[in-house]
Amino acid sequence: MAATAATWMQAAAAEQQVPLVLWSSDRDLWAPAVDTHEGHITSDMQLSTYLDPALELGPRNVLLFLQDKLSIEDFTAYGGVFGNKQDSAFSNLENALDLAPSSLVLPAVDWYAVSTLTTYLQEKLGASPLHVDLATLRELKLNASLPALLLIRLPYTASSGLMAPREVLTGNDEVIGQVLSTLKSEDVPYTAALTAVRPSRVTRDVAMVAGGLGRQLLQKQPASVVIHPPVSYNDTAPRILFWAQNFSVAYGGRWEDLTLITFNLQKFSLAGSFWNDSFAVLALTYEQLFGTTVTFQFILVNRFYPVSARYWFTMERLEIHGNGSVVYFNASQITGPSIYSFHCQYVSTYGDNGNILVPDTQPSLWQITLKDFQIQAFNVTGEQFSYASDCAGFFSPGIWMGLLTSLFMLFIFTYGLHMILSLKTMDRFDDHKVPTITLTQIV
Repeated sequence: MAATAATWMQAAAAEQQVPLVLWSSDRDLWAPAVDTHEGHITSDMQLSTYLDPALELGPRNVLLFLQDKLSIEDFTAYGGVFGNKQDSAFSNLENALDLAPSSLVLPAVDWYAVSTLTTYLQEKLGASPLHVDLATLRELKLNASLPALLLIRLPYTASSGLMAPREVLTGNDEVIGQVLSTLKSEDVPYTAALTAVRPSRVTRDVAMVAGGLGRQLLQKQPASVVIHPPVSYNDTAPRILFWAQNFSVAYGGRWEDLTLITFNLQKFSLAGSFWNDSFAVLALTYEQLFGTTVTFQFILVNRFYPVSARYWFTMERLEIHGNGSVVYFNASQITGPSIYSFHCQYVSTYGDNGNILVPDTQPSLWQITLKDFQIQAFNVTGEQFSYASDCAGFFSPGIWMGLLTSLFMLFIFTYGLHMILSLKTMDRFDDHKVPTITLTQIV
């Protein structure tokens, strides 16, 4: 498993780079000129040479603005790089860089270096990262002599979402401006960094630049690929597969993103996992999660149903073991034929996302969200999922509304056609040579 993870990490690091912007309220923390020519990728060792002086000589309060997606092309597309500062989506960031006594911009930083940045800062400062928002920050009393690592998560929404990237980046920039204003009002020295978990755009092939601009414009961008493998529990062969695009949990309102340490770094233990033909347990144990050891147990059973004459699996429950207690979530909606895997766009404790995970006790301190969730515990072949049984039914509410409307219109059309076909023309007419037709009233 470790070799597989290392291979995937190397491939991801080779293809993904994100920008890193640093600025501080202290002077002379970085050299004015840095070798960041086009094509240069800052490695983890080079990044440490930039950060070590700032952490040793600079302020002890460090802000890490971590965005889900960000690329250097975002600054070109949405920043005021052509003089139109009023249209920039990074006005507060640009202002902070202009006023900062020390600043440094690294256009391309190796993915692995960024993925370990939080751990690196934690070790250097000797302080655990504190996830904060604006409300929490206003209540904190920061001390210039005591180290503090504040982590502020910033979202990024693709253009296919409800908000355009410019609007989201502008909103993120407003958050950065409000955070810096709060620190400025309290006269707290700080060092800040802005980066992202992954790039928002496909990285350009630098070799194409030498081929000329025309070739670069005609270059077809490769399709994005999945950068992390599924979690696999093996005994003599792969038995249980688990994957999610995003795996986030919350305890007492404090959220932690476990995606990176689960699927890329694989900093967890599978101790307690079990498998046979009719029963399977996938146990994921994380050290120092919310200050304690937490275990997530996905419990699945495989039964034969005579009505369908086939085996079906069901995820009976999800158990969370932590703080000396166990919390149970009913997950019986996760089911399908045992020869298939199960897939769902959202598996969450929130009603807006389907409410597939239902806690036994309400309200629950634990919240879970799994995006693009997929699991298979029976009839696994290799480390690839079988055909997926999706949680979204074929007849969605929109399809039902369309069918009912169509049937109603068809009924009206059929009734009208029937009435038209029932019309009959008169077969007798008045003739002046014969007596007048008399209609006798029948009483």
